[in-house]
Amino acid sequence: MTSDAVLRAEHLGFSYGDQRVVDDVSLAVAPGEFVALVGPNGAGKSTLLRLLLGLLEPTSGWVRLFGEPPKEMRDRWRLGYVPQRLAVPADLPATVAEVVAAGRLARTGWRRRFRAADRIEIEHAMESVSLLDLRDRPVRELSGGQQQRAFIAKALAGQPDLLVLDEPVAGVDAESQERFRDSLVHLVRMHAAAVLLVSHELGAVADDLNRVVVVRGGRVFFDGPPADLAATGVSLGVHTQDLPLWLESLPPHKDH
Repeated sequence: MTSDAVLRAEHLGFSYGDQRVVDDVSLAVAPGEFVALVGPNGAGKSTLLRLLLGLLEPTSGWVRLFGEPPKEMRDRWRLGYVPQRLAVPADLPATVAEVVAAGRLARTGWRRRFRAADRIEIEHAMESVSLLDLRDRPVRELSGGQQQRAFIAKALAGQPDLLVLDEPVAGVDAESQERFRDSLVHLVRMHAAAVLLVSHELGAVADDLNRVVVVRGGRVFFDGPPADLAATGVSLGVHTQDLPLWLESLPPHKDH
């Protein structure tokens, strides 16, 4: 595990009462790494993600974001987060362009006027999820999938150093998934950002991942290159069964 990790967890544990949900998880993500976090339903992925982001306090172990405890992190713009589903208030007047621009403000600050470079990044973020033609539409009028794309664009516009996405392409069409994939690769390769992607479907990004982390029963079951996972018979591309079902029968990785 690299010493300059943007995200690091050591011996992380969490329990709901007597039920151990996350058990002795150690994990690190380095700058410029594209990491997928996968596992069967009920494996503890969502709880682990909340612990990593500081939304839950661990029962044991610790988490650091950019070397700081999550709640003490100073430069909040360095972390971008897209949850699985955001509830959009029915009376929200903001347009797509305004929502995406808010993501840029997280980086620039509210007092500074947008410069040409800022406007370019906002446009690029909307284009990356195929929303340019809906830029002036109120977000509340969009479909669920379109709203999700708007919040992905908002996160991309801020050019974070670590982007965490929880099932971001659920309900998103194939063409938008490809554009989304291109934007993630651009963020990683051109800005040396790290991406932690939680997803049931990795087909669009399978060839671009550096690592796959498999969680099962609240523990890290596998952590390594996609090729090592593929050698066990798990396909990260197009498959007829849901990826977590394949992972149910995955033999333990030799390092875990």
